[in-house]
Amino acid sequence: MTSPYNPALLATDPPPVMEARRWIEGANFTPDRPLLNLSQAAPADPPPPEMLAAMARIVTDDPDAHLYGPVLGLPGLRARVASDWSAGYGGTVKAAQVAITSGCNQAFAAAVATLAGRGDDVILPTPFYFNHKMWLDMEGIGATLHETGPDLLPDAEAAAALIGPRTRAIVLVSPNNPGGVEYPAETLAAFRDLARARGLALIVDETYRDFDARDGAPHALFADPDWDDVLIQLYSFSKAYRLTGHRVGAIVASEARLAQVEKWLDTVTICPNGIGQRAALWGMEHLGDWLAGERAEILDRRAAMTEGFADLPGWELMGCGAYFGYAAHPFDDPSDMVCRMLVERAALLTLPGTMFGPRRDAGGSGRAEATLRIAFANADRTGLSEMFDRLRKLD
Repeated sequence: MTSPYNPALLATDPPPVMEARRWIEGANFTPDRPLLNLSQAAPADPPPPEMLAAMARIVTDDPDAHLYGPVLGLPGLRARVASDWSAGYGGTVKAAQVAITSGCNQAFAAAVATLAGRGDDVILPTPFYFNHKMWLDMEGIGATLHETGPDLLPDAEAAAALIGPRTRAIVLVSPNNPGGVEYPAETLAAFRDLARARGLALIVDETYRDFDARDGAPHALFADPDWDDVLIQLYSFSKAYRLTGHRVGAIVASEARLAQVEKWLDTVTICPNGIGQRAALWGMEHLGDWLAGERAEILDRRAAMTEGFADLPGWELMGCGAYFGYAAHPFDDPSDMVCRMLVERAALLTLPGTMFGPRRDAGGSGRAEATLRIAFANADRTGLSEMFDRLRKLD
């Protein structure tokens, strides 16, 4: 009997964060040891009060915010991204090279739609961002996995050996989700050169660029006058301005590619969220100092993670940055069982490495079973200190 479901969708893993939430259903957490949710990489707080006030004015005073808008996004927001990117990266980005999307996941899906179809192939470094892998699986696009080194950095020379006749793109995420590592500018340039030489696209997801520990531009890709013949950059306003529920992201790419993106977006959402776009633009115009404070807080949490793991026997912090720490655990059980154990015995909810890479029985090296991700967007120094205390008490 023929299945009524798309077989590619059936074969795709379930959403990891939703799966992890099921681990805590029915669990009892005590007031003296409440659950520390370190699973989802998103701010838990609403936007700052001044932005909320601006959004209230948008709702009541801007009738256009409630109507269909341009498929590729609000012209003012596209222009502001282009201006800020040109200044910040030391290159030239035009408003016509920017499209606004309903979140960065949609930006990825739209970009891939312009590049690849069923039977084509995309290179993903591991550990990968699970939603990237899920989208490729659902679309019947192969994901060729490039295992990063012990430092979690990808290598262009090693990736070159993975390119086949149907490879269409290479995907990089920096600062990395889940690894936290920030890719050096020379690494990104090497991948740009590889992609250009082999006729591929280079997709660089910079969702967490606002929390990069480095001062100045993290790379010089936009300084290349011909950047748009190879580069597709993705971005999210969700993390910077706490607009996760309003779903506002961006694609920066060639005008020709965005003409194809427009077709895809028109059939999916028609246009991005009108209130969210206007809030993002208001944030870019008014919240520079506030965002600098948010970055400083995240960098302090990163320091707390580094300090804590240095004093935690048996554990190894492999990468840390943006919202993430990626760690090797000391237990004999695989990471998915370890994460369930951490819920039961320590009231800690984390995500296992098996959600970010293949298991050994699926061709993996074993690193997925040996590692887990800790997202500290919702845990300040006090929360992280509590986490380390609980980890030390485990047998």
